[in-house]
Amino acid sequence: MSYHHLAVVVDKQAEKYGDRTALKYRDYETASWKSISWNEFAKTNRIVANALVSLGLQEEENVAIFSQNKPECLYVEYAAFANRAVAVPMYPTCSQLQAQYIINDAGIRFLFVGEQYQYDAAFPLLHNCQTLEKLIIFDKNVKKKSNDATSIYFDELLVMGSELPHNDVVTDRVKRATADDLANILYTSGTTGEPKGVMLHHSCYLEVFRIHDIRLTTMTDQDVSMNFLPMTHVFEKAWCHLCIHKGVVICVNLRPTDIQTSIKEIRPTLMCSVPRFWEKVYAGVQEKINDSKGITKMLMIDAIKVGKAHNIDYLRLGKTPPMALHLKYKFYEKTIYQLLKKTIGLENGNFFPTAGAAVPDAIYEFVRSVGIGMITGYGLTESSATVSCSWGEQTEIGSVGKVMPDVEVKIGEDNEVLLRGKTITKGYYKKAEETAKAIDADGWFHTGDAGYFKNGELFLTERIKDLFKTSNGKYIAPQALETRLVVDRYIDQLVIIADQRKFVSALIIPSYNLVEEYAKEKHIAYTDMKDLLKKPEIHELFRQRIDTLQQQFTNYEQIKRFSLLPEPFSMERGEMTNTLKIKRPVIAENYKDIIDEMYKEETV
Repeated sequence: MSYHHLAVVVDKQAEKYGDRTALKYRDYETASWKSISWNEFAKTNRIVANALVSLGLQEEENVAIFSQNKPECLYVEYAAFANRAVAVPMYPTCSQLQAQYIINDAGIRFLFVGEQYQYDAAFPLLHNCQTLEKLIIFDKNVKKKSNDATSIYFDELLVMGSELPHNDVVTDRVKRATADDLANILYTSGTTGEPKGVMLHHSCYLEVFRIHDIRLTTMTDQDVSMNFLPMTHVFEKAWCHLCIHKGVVICVNLRPTDIQTSIKEIRPTLMCSVPRFWEKVYAGVQEKINDSKGITKMLMIDAIKVGKAHNIDYLRLGKTPPMALHLKYKFYEKTIYQLLKKTIGLENGNFFPTAGAAVPDAIYEFVRSVGIGMITGYGLTESSATVSCSWGEQTEIGSVGKVMPDVEVKIGEDNEVLLRGKTITKGYYKKAEETAKAIDADGWFHTGDAGYFKNGELFLTERIKDLFKTSNGKYIAPQALETRLVVDRYIDQLVIIADQRKFVSALIIPSYNLVEEYAKEKHIAYTDMKDLLKKPEIHELFRQRIDTLQQQFTNYEQIKRFSLLPEPFSMERGEMTNTLKIKRPVIAENYKDIIDEMYKEETV
């Protein structure tokens, strides 16, 4: 198998596949999905590459993309690679300050923006960022400012390159491209401190192709991948590159809120996601079961029970299920499981990689019980995504699978997971001190994650720096408790408070619609959500559910007090990163009064 450099991989696939579909995207004006062939993909990349030369782009220069997922993001990225330039993606939800930091840090001259939000956030930066020269706008419906004399639309850029005026220059640059060239700078969202630009070279992605070809044996050019996560996220970024390498059709989901509709329209065989997606699927099924009656309810409960016995208790352990159980499973496979998968839009599923956070055991068991091929994994931006994944049926529940071929992993001091290999970053952009802290003299990257090996599989226990120490000297791993409790259908989000405190407490974002339904059912009168969440009956509902779920934890690890919040955590208030990770220091500051109130009495 040959591994084509990202500067030429689309051209090589166009030679192989020609007019076969490479990309699909939803055209919102016609409310239909449009196809882009490999030939069109390659041709557009070359046009954009020529236009970038017309703008004055130099080799090894950084080009930024500030947009939601669009085919244009891929055109610009691969056009940058053809020019031996570096693509710097920015989350579409970036604030103006975050964008300003990245533009200044990476010395960006040319910034591609998606829709009105990104344009409005970026326009003032033409005056605030010394290097920034021009915005190129993807969406032709964006309204430019009256005093904007420099920004152009993507369509205008295409005209600049349509006659391939600098094709000789591009061709020469492609020939000079090597595996040692820098491909991407991916800025970590930073739950603490300022973002760091993780450098991923072309050699990282070429190694990603090689090791995934060895591990993901059922992934072929017949697959269709639903692009759900932001292409800025390393998981989706590396996955898209892998799909292009494999000849997989990528269906680009523009608006995250449309994903449930998009899945049903595309019915993909592959899709990267985070555990939150499956938590919502699980909650939806639990709700459906609770709302069902009689024989329907009985069959659904039995189907999940049978699936668990067949797939989790037998196949996962390498045992052959008894014939009666197998026949029952086959019956449910053609009826209830098939209907469930069809309702979600995943009945054509090959496998569905899931990472980014811990997958609750209950979620993993449920998804595998109904025959959905979710595979859990572990990776970081600094490791070009996958370090390990749970490929195959015989996987320990709670593990993140076996380490990928030729990625070195060892457990260091404080049980820290250390990494070494060709997919691991060479460091942080312009941050030698931070790089030296993260990569030791022997080349081991220190992840900050604690873990252990058991039967050849990797298990993660906690983020070392997120360990809380109570004022009584006890250590608490907040993620373990949060992962356990978030499976409850009444809990949407939850943040554990314990550091330097006498006991564990929690801030909870309830599932507001379910709380309202409960109030209606119990005839609880209220004026608004704030009022409802103060009602003793609601507090008691959550108390009982929390106590049931946290029984497995020791007394000092259990939540003694909690507060129900009437509004969800938000990126606007800086409480979540662009990848929806909680920023604990910001939460602690924003909810200081509520937290202090929970610790007022000393009798707990």
